[in-house]
Amino acid sequence: METSNRQAGYDELLEIAKRRRSCREFSDQPLPEGTIEKIIEVARWAPSGADSQPWTFVVVTDRDVIARLFSAHINDNMDYAFWMEQQRSFEMRHPGFKVDCEDPEEALKIKQTRRLWRDVPAIIAVVGDGRKQWGSLLCTHTSGSRNCHMTDSLANTSMLIHLAAASLGLNTQWVSIHIEQPYKQILGVPDPLIIHTLIPVGYPAKPVGGSWREKVSDLIHYNHYDMSRHLSNRQIIERLLKLRTRTNTPYKPMKE
Repeated sequence: METSNRQAGYDELLEIAKRRRSCREFSDQPLPEGTIEKIIEVARWAPSGADSQPWTFVVVTDRDVIARLFSAHINDNMDYAFWMEQQRSFEMRHPGFKVDCEDPEEALKIKQTRRLWRDVPAIIAVVGDGRKQWGSLLCTHTSGSRNCHMTDSLANTSMLIHLAAASLGLNTQWVSIHIEQPYKQILGVPDPLIIHTLIPVGYPAKPVGGSWREKVSDLIHYNHYDMSRHLSNRQIIERLLKLRTRTNTPYKPMKE
Protein backbone atom coordinates (compact mmCIF):
# COMPACT_ATOMS: atom_id res chain seq x y z
CA MET A 1 0.00 0.00 0.00
CA GLU A 2 1.35 3.41 -0.94
CA THR A 3 2.21 5.87 1.81
CA SER A 4 -0.50 8.28 0.68
CA ASN A 5 -3.14 5.55 0.90
CA ARG A 6 -1.97 4.51 4.36
CA GLN A 7 -2.17 8.11 5.55
CA ALA A 8 -5.64 8.49 4.07
CA GLY A 9 -6.76 5.34 5.89
CA TYR A 10 -5.36 6.66 9.17
CA ASP A 11 -6.96 10.07 8.68
CA GLU A 12 -10.33 8.45 8.01
CA LEU A 13 -10.08 6.25 11.10
CA LEU A 14 -9.08 9.21 13.27
CA GLU A 15 -12.03 11.23 11.97
CA ILE A 16 -14.44 8.38 12.74
CA ALA A 17 -12.99 8.00 16.25
CA LYS A 18 -13.43 11.73 16.88
CA ARG A 19 -16.95 11.65 15.44
CA ARG A 20 -18.07 8.84 17.74
CA ARG A 21 -20.23 10.23 20.52
CA SER A 22 -22.24 8.73 23.33
CA CYS A 23 -25.79 9.90 22.68
CA ARG A 24 -27.98 10.55 25.74
CA GLU A 25 -31.25 11.11 23.90
CA PHE A 26 -32.29 9.25 20.73
CA SER A 27 -35.05 10.00 18.25
CA ASP A 28 -37.32 7.30 16.84
CA GLN A 29 -36.07 7.84 13.27
CA PRO A 30 -35.77 4.38 11.68
CA LEU A 31 -32.48 3.00 10.43
CA PRO A 32 -31.88 2.25 6.74
CA GLU A 33 -32.39 -1.41 5.89
CA GLY A 34 -29.28 -3.51 6.43
CA THR A 35 -27.61 -1.02 8.78
CA ILE A 36 -27.29 -3.34 11.77
CA GLU A 37 -25.93 -6.13 9.59
CA LYS A 38 -23.22 -3.77 8.30
CA ILE A 39 -22.28 -2.88 11.86
CA ILE A 40 -22.08 -6.54 12.95
CA GLU A 41 -19.96 -7.33 9.89
CA VAL A 42 -17.34 -4.94 11.29
CA ALA A 43 -17.80 -6.11 14.89
CA ARG A 44 -17.08 -9.76 14.07
CA TRP A 45 -13.52 -8.86 13.02
CA ALA A 46 -12.57 -7.78 16.54
CA PRO A 47 -9.53 -9.44 18.15
CA SER A 48 -10.16 -12.14 20.75
CA GLY A 49 -8.01 -14.47 22.82
CA ALA A 50 -6.86 -17.39 20.63
CA ASP A 51 -9.40 -16.17 18.04
CA SER A 52 -12.10 -17.74 20.23
CA GLN A 53 -14.70 -15.10 19.27
CA PRO A 54 -16.81 -15.54 22.43
CA TRP A 55 -19.50 -13.15 21.26
CA THR A 56 -22.97 -13.30 19.83
CA PHE A 57 -25.40 -10.44 19.31
CA VAL A 58 -29.08 -10.05 20.09
CA VAL A 59 -30.49 -7.33 17.82
CA VAL A 60 -33.66 -5.75 19.23
CA THR A 61 -35.98 -3.71 17.00
CA ASP A 62 -39.36 -4.74 18.45
CA ARG A 63 -40.85 -1.71 20.23
CA ASP A 64 -42.33 -3.82 23.04
CA VAL A 65 -39.01 -5.52 23.78
CA ILE A 66 -37.17 -2.18 23.70
CA ALA A 67 -39.74 -0.79 26.15
CA ARG A 68 -39.19 -3.72 28.50
CA LEU A 69 -35.42 -3.33 28.31
CA PHE A 70 -35.74 0.37 29.05
CA SER A 71 -38.02 -0.35 32.00
CA ALA A 72 -35.39 -2.71 33.41
CA HIS A 73 -32.78 -0.03 32.81
CA ILE A 74 -34.53 2.69 34.81
CA ASN A 75 -36.08 0.49 37.51
CA ASP A 76 -33.15 -1.85 38.19
CA ASN A 77 -29.89 -0.58 36.74
CA MET A 78 -30.53 3.13 37.17
CA ASP A 79 -32.07 2.78 40.62
CA TYR A 80 -29.02 0.82 41.82
CA ALA A 81 -26.50 3.25 40.28
CA PHE A 82 -28.39 6.30 41.54
CA TRP A 83 -28.37 5.25 45.17
CA MET A 84 -24.73 4.19 45.01
CA GLU A 85 -23.84 7.67 43.72
CA GLN A 86 -25.51 9.25 46.77
CA GLN A 87 -22.45 8.16 48.75
CA ARG A 88 -20.45 10.80 46.91
CA SER A 89 -20.57 14.53 47.47
CA PHE A 90 -22.64 16.29 44.82
CA GLU A 91 -19.67 17.72 42.94
CA MET A 92 -17.99 14.29 42.76
CA ARG A 93 -20.99 12.37 41.46
CA HIS A 94 -21.18 10.98 37.96
CA PRO A 95 -22.63 13.86 35.91
CA GLY A 96 -25.49 11.67 34.70
CA PHE A 97 -26.68 11.45 38.31
CA LYS A 98 -26.45 15.09 39.28
CA VAL A 99 -30.03 16.29 39.60
CA ASP A 100 -30.81 19.74 40.97
CA CYS A 101 -33.22 18.56 43.63
CA GLU A 102 -32.74 18.29 47.39
CA ASP A 103 -35.03 15.27 47.78
CA PRO A 104 -33.20 12.19 46.42
CA GLU A 105 -36.43 10.28 45.82
CA GLU A 106 -37.72 13.13 43.66
CA ALA A 107 -34.33 13.43 41.98
CA LEU A 108 -34.48 9.78 40.96
CA LYS A 109 -37.97 10.26 39.52
CA ILE A 110 -36.70 13.21 37.47
CA LYS A 111 -33.81 11.09 36.23
CA GLN A 112 -36.12 8.21 35.29
CA THR A 113 -38.44 10.44 33.23
CA ARG A 114 -35.70 11.48 30.81
CA ARG A 115 -36.08 10.32 27.22
CA LEU A 116 -32.64 8.67 26.99
CA TRP A 117 -32.83 5.66 24.63
CA ARG A 118 -36.47 4.72 25.12
CA ASP A 119 -37.30 5.73 21.49
CA VAL A 120 -34.17 4.29 19.83
CA PRO A 121 -34.92 2.17 16.71
CA ALA A 122 -32.44 -0.61 17.52
CA ILE A 123 -30.38 -2.06 20.36
CA ILE A 124 -27.47 -4.47 20.04
CA ALA A 125 -27.01 -6.66 23.11
CA VAL A 126 -23.43 -7.96 23.21
CA VAL A 127 -23.63 -11.47 24.65
CA GLY A 128 -20.62 -13.47 25.81
CA ASP A 129 -20.21 -17.24 25.99
CA GLY A 130 -17.36 -18.17 28.31
CA ARG A 131 -17.32 -21.72 26.99
CA LYS A 132 -16.04 -20.43 23.66
CA GLN A 133 -13.21 -18.62 25.42
CA TRP A 134 -11.72 -21.87 26.70
CA GLY A 135 -9.69 -21.82 23.50
CA SER A 136 -7.53 -19.21 25.21
CA LEU A 137 -4.64 -19.72 27.63
CA LEU A 138 -5.51 -21.55 30.82
CA CYS A 139 -3.82 -18.86 32.90
CA THR A 140 -6.55 -16.43 31.80
CA HIS A 141 -9.10 -18.58 33.63
CA THR A 142 -7.13 -18.79 36.90
CA SER A 143 -9.19 -17.86 39.96
CA GLY A 144 -8.01 -14.55 41.37
CA SER A 145 -6.22 -13.58 38.17
CA ARG A 146 -6.94 -10.19 36.67
CA ASN A 147 -6.82 -11.74 33.21
CA CYS A 148 -10.16 -12.28 31.54
CA HIS A 149 -9.90 -12.70 27.80
CA MET A 150 -13.66 -13.03 27.41
CA THR A 151 -14.51 -9.58 28.74
CA ASP A 152 -11.50 -8.16 26.91
CA SER A 153 -12.78 -9.70 23.68
CA LEU A 154 -16.32 -8.45 24.27
CA ALA A 155 -14.99 -4.94 24.89
CA ASN A 156 -13.05 -5.16 21.61
CA THR A 157 -16.09 -6.11 19.56
CA SER A 158 -18.21 -3.48 21.34
CA MET A 159 -15.74 -0.76 20.38
CA LEU A 160 -15.96 -1.78 16.75
CA ILE A 161 -19.76 -1.51 16.96
CA HIS A 162 -19.44 2.08 18.14
CA LEU A 163 -16.95 2.95 15.39
CA ALA A 164 -18.92 1.21 12.65
CA ALA A 165 -22.06 3.08 13.67
CA ALA A 166 -20.17 6.38 13.67
CA SER A 167 -18.84 5.65 10.18
CA LEU A 168 -22.48 5.38 9.03
CA GLY A 169 -23.41 8.72 10.56
CA LEU A 170 -25.14 7.16 13.56
CA ASN A 171 -24.84 7.60 17.30
CA THR A 172 -24.58 4.97 20.00
CA GLN A 173 -24.45 4.71 23.75
CA TRP A 174 -22.52 2.36 26.01
CA VAL A 175 -25.13 1.07 28.45
CA SER A 176 -23.22 -0.82 31.11
CA ILE A 177 -24.91 -3.70 32.91
CA HIS A 178 -24.89 -3.58 36.72
CA ILE A 179 -27.84 -5.88 37.42
CA GLU A 180 -27.92 -8.43 34.64
CA GLN A 181 -30.78 -10.81 35.40
CA PRO A 182 -33.73 -8.64 34.25
CA TYR A 183 -32.15 -8.21 30.82
CA LYS A 184 -31.38 -11.91 30.51
CA GLN A 185 -34.99 -12.77 31.30
CA ILE A 186 -36.34 -10.31 28.73
CA LEU A 187 -34.01 -11.50 25.97
CA GLY A 188 -34.10 -15.18 26.91
CA VAL A 189 -30.33 -15.41 27.35
CA PRO A 190 -29.50 -18.65 29.22
CA ASP A 191 -26.73 -19.38 31.72
CA PRO A 192 -23.76 -19.50 31.56
CA LEU A 193 -23.91 -16.75 28.92
CA ILE A 194 -23.62 -13.13 30.03
CA ILE A 195 -24.89 -9.84 28.65
CA HIS A 196 -21.80 -7.68 28.51
CA THR A 197 -23.40 -4.43 27.38
CA LEU A 198 -26.36 -2.91 25.56
CA ILE A 199 -25.63 -0.59 22.64
CA PRO A 200 -28.54 1.56 21.42
CA VAL A 201 -28.01 2.61 17.79
CA GLY A 202 -29.80 5.50 16.12
CA TYR A 203 -30.03 9.22 15.50
CA PRO A 204 -29.83 11.90 18.20
CA ALA A 205 -32.98 13.73 19.25
CA LYS A 206 -30.89 16.86 19.76
CA PRO A 207 -27.28 17.86 19.05
CA VAL A 208 -24.74 15.75 20.91
CA GLY A 209 -22.20 17.61 23.05
CA GLY A 210 -18.46 17.72 22.52
CA SER A 211 -15.87 15.52 24.14
CA TRP A 212 -12.63 16.26 25.98
CA ARG A 213 -9.45 14.22 25.62
CA GLU A 214 -6.03 14.52 27.20
CA LYS A 215 -3.13 15.53 24.98
CA VAL A 216 -1.12 12.76 23.34
CA SER A 217 2.05 14.20 24.89
CA ASP A 218 0.54 13.78 28.37
CA LEU A 219 -0.26 10.12 27.77
CA ILE A 220 2.94 8.69 26.33
CA HIS A 221 5.89 7.44 28.41
CA TYR A 222 8.87 6.49 26.28
CA ASN A 223 10.84 3.33 27.13
CA HIS A 224 9.83 3.37 30.80
CA TYR A 225 7.19 4.85 33.09
CA ASP A 226 8.19 8.40 34.04
CA MET A 227 7.66 8.64 37.80
CA SER A 228 8.12 12.41 37.70
CA ARG A 229 4.71 12.52 36.00
CA HIS A 230 3.09 10.03 38.35
CA LEU A 231 -0.09 11.39 39.93
CA SER A 232 -0.41 11.33 43.71
CA ASN A 233 -3.68 10.25 45.29
CA ARG A 234 -4.53 13.89 45.93
CA GLN A 235 -3.80 14.79 42.32
CA ILE A 236 -6.13 12.01 41.19
CA ILE A 237 -8.97 13.57 43.19
CA GLU A 238 -8.15 17.02 41.79
CA ARG A 239 -8.15 15.54 38.30
CA LEU A 240 -11.55 13.95 38.93
CA LEU A 241 -13.00 17.28 40.10
CA LYS A 242 -11.65 18.94 36.96
CA LEU A 243 -13.04 16.11 34.85
CA ARG A 244 -16.48 16.57 36.37
CA THR A 245 -16.54 20.21 35.26
CA ARG A 246 -15.59 19.16 31.73
CA THR A 247 -18.11 16.33 31.37
CA ASN A 248 -21.17 18.00 32.89
CA THR A 249 -22.25 19.71 29.65
CA PRO A 250 -23.25 16.65 27.56
CA TYR A 251 -25.53 15.45 30.37
CA LYS A 252 -27.53 18.67 30.76
CA PRO A 253 -30.29 19.60 31.22
CA MET A 254 -30.94 17.20 34.07
CA LYS A 255 -34.27 18.76 35.02
CA GLU A 256 -37.26 17.97 32.83
